[in-house]
Amino acid sequence: MLRRDDAIRDEIVDDVLGRTLRMTPGGVAVTVRDGVVSLSGQVEDRSTIPVVERLCQSVDGVVSVDQALGYAIDDLSTAADPDRAVH
Repeated sequence: MLRRDDAIRDEIVDDVLGRTLRMTPGGVAVTVRDGVVSLSGQVEDRSTIPVVERLCQSVDGVVSVDQALGYAIDDLSTAADPDRAVH
């Protein structure tokens, strides 16, 4: 049984982004069409993007996730380059 697109969107916005990740409302735009989730907007840390994507994929009724998310801080390059790490 497939879930309605609006139910999938509500779960992603309220539960995944809001409760689980504690993201500010409106930072990430979520649209769902025929179970395909599209994410756009910006997150704080680059490392958050794959987490958001995986959590959205785990929501019942999601067929796939397309994301075009930007980020404010590239925390992955800092972690990969110890000379750039903040002490």
